[in-house]
Amino acid sequence: MKLCMIGTGYVGLVSGVCFADLGNDVICVDKNNEKIEKLKKGIIPIYEPGLEELVKKNFKNKKLFFSSNLQESINKSDIIFICVGTPTKKNSGEADLSQVYDVAKEIKKSSSRFKIIITKSTVPVTTGDKIEKILSKKKSKKLFSVVSNPEFLREGEAIRDFSYPDRIVIGTNDLRSNRILKNLYMPLISKGAKYINTSRRAAELIKYASNAFLATKITFINEIANLCEKTNINVEDISIGMGLDKRIGSRFLRAGPAYGGSCFPKDTKAITKTADDFKINLTLIKSVIKSNENRSLLLLKRVFRILNGKVKNKKICFLGVTFKANTDDMRDSSSLIMIPSLIKRGAIINYYDPTGKKQELNKYKNVSFSKDIKSAISKADLIIIHTEWNDFKSINFKSIMKKKRFIIYDMRNIYSRMKMKKDNIKYYGVGG
Repeated sequence: MKLCMIGTGYVGLVSGVCFADLGNDVICVDKNNEKIEKLKKGIIPIYEPGLEELVKKNFKNKKLFFSSNLQESINKSDIIFICVGTPTKKNSGEADLSQVYDVAKEIKKSSSRFKIIITKSTVPVTTGDKIEKILSKKKSKKLFSVVSNPEFLREGEAIRDFSYPDRIVIGTNDLRSNRILKNLYMPLISKGAKYINTSRRAAELIKYASNAFLATKITFINEIANLCEKTNINVEDISIGMGLDKRIGSRFLRAGPAYGGSCFPKDTKAITKTADDFKINLTLIKSVIKSNENRSLLLLKRVFRILNGKVKNKKICFLGVTFKANTDDMRDSSSLIMIPSLIKRGAIINYYDPTGKKQELNKYKNVSFSKDIKSAISKADLIIIHTEWNDFKSINFKSIMKKKRFIIYDMRNIYSRMKMKKDNIKYYGVGG
């Protein structure tokens, strides 16, 4: 099939490349000419394991194309995926849909034959209705079908999540579109993916409800971890004991820093704003948002207690600064709250992240980047394991640090408390 992915951010690029790898002809479109030219050369704007290889392979095989000409790309394609950003508006908390509606207006200008228009971007309930209204102003409804097809890609696991999805959700009442899209996804359905056809509004809400629930699980176990620290209980035991209940499941029951990234923070805010518009108060999700916002401050207080309040001139190393492992995404990462706060207290910060130096931290004095783990931790008074990269799971701290006295604050509970105690290392985890 001939597909057009509008927007080459996380969703558009990964989805487009994976669709091409299934044998479709895919054009990835972006108004950023520099980004398009880099993609043609195989230079990837995001960190995602395995993506670069797939881009080069399918571009070479002429199944994947990159363009900044939106009108031409739309005309050549049968199915149009809207994959632009829907960030949070600063003051209201609602999703900013201006890019989505701008794309809808461009499609209206460019389309002259039947096309399926799909929102892959995460959008609030009724967005598809508004897109349809925009397109209907000068077009016959017979020339298009507006469908919701939310993505469920985890950063760092996106290619696997696309190739082996738990479910494929198609929101449309149009039989023709449903048949075509089921055929498009048949290679994944034949491998066991569940195909669900719902109303368009239901598909839009499934995405938000899913992310809000997962955010709730993370926040829940973080609050339980707070109780564990006060009652001398290991939160890992709680997570295992709960997770074995099939009604609950073990995923997203890992205590640690606040959730961050491109989805949970903005989607929890957007669903509560949508509910407010419909005069429904989602008190539970609002409590999750508030608890998550407080999470970084609670972890900071623990750092102060670990250092007995003596933060000034302490050399603190952060191992990992992204919001989670296997991504270069810094959006809503706890490190962006913790590092500035520690600097204000007079700490000297050093960090290492496998994805390299972060421009978000360049503006701060007393913050430096190390090119490897050894140089990052060798002179530290306190080592904070902030992100759960595999690189950090088997560090020989005693060998690197030699006789120097140091403390480890493991925010991901990577290491065994018993082993650290045996090695005579002063060690603190989360929730215990």
